[in-house]
Amino acid sequence: MYLSSLRELALGSRLKALSDQFYTAIDEVYRACGAGIESRWFPVMRYLRDVGPTTVTDMALAIGQTHSAVSQLADRLVEAGMVVRGRDPHDGRRSVLALTDAGERALGALGPVWLAIRRGMNDTLGPRVAAMLQDIEDCEQALRDRPLVAPILDQRDALSRAGVEVVPFDPALSDHFRRLNQQWLERHFRVEAVDRALFADPEGLIVARGGAIFFALYAGEVVGTCALIREDDGVFELSKMGVDENFRGLGAGRALLDAAIAEYRRRGGRELFLESNSKLDRALGMYERAGFVREPAVRPGSHYERADVYMVYRGK
Repeated sequence: MYLSSLRELALGSRLKALSDQFYTAIDEVYRACGAGIESRWFPVMRYLRDVGPTTVTDMALAIGQTHSAVSQLADRLVEAGMVVRGRDPHDGRRSVLALTDAGERALGALGPVWLAIRRGMNDTLGPRVAAMLQDIEDCEQALRDRPLVAPILDQRDALSRAGVEVVPFDPALSDHFRRLNQQWLERHFRVEAVDRALFADPEGLIVARGGAIFFALYAGEVVGTCALIREDDGVFELSKMGVDENFRGLGAGRALLDAAIAEYRRRGGRELFLESNSKLDRALGMYERAGFVREPAVRPGSHYERADVYMVYRGK
């Protein structure tokens, strides 16, 4: 499921989708049982029956919904004849909601249906029901104790002061080498056999053979990678440059490129080249600014089907 891969970023969307599944299922149950109400009406109607006439404001606070949402729901319930609006006997300026006789009768017949709902949910979800209810309660309390906006903005402020750090290969980061490169390859081209081989064993095929792999870290998160592949004595290929598309603009690509060039020089290399594609305008511009010059033809014996650009480093 796509949303699950987005983790915390899609929490609201996943909860909305899950909520919609429950609403849809219970509405179908109510229709099958001839209940005459809708699942979204339940919290307002049940609260009015259990607590008595109340204002929209108090209702919204009690059931954790917005004033606007409760007001709109109340309008539908009034139209359906389940709820009536009246004046607050203690404050004539305020209106209150109260169940009608029809609303009372509708709820009074639902005991067996609610029991079936409870038992059916436990049949399907088992102990997850109790665990989920407790987790929801814990989340609600945590959000009451510390609403989300302030800590998120605090984190954003701290991150705005963070810089990009380039680190050498670490086996624990190997999967990021695959992830970051596969991301852009699948978006623009396709993953070729040579790519899959390098992703499967970057340490053995690159590092152990005299090359190097670098990772760009931003606040501890791996946001980019590139490789310096040893082709022959003193000959190296700059390859597998990939930056997470969600972290562009931080200078990670240029930091990786500078680190690879510095390592090439440190090793006394005599030739540094790269192969790319003319579709990748931004990357090609970065390579040119760093000192790479485009050759008139593709590199003889190129490993890549996608390569239509061949560049050689001419920097000082």
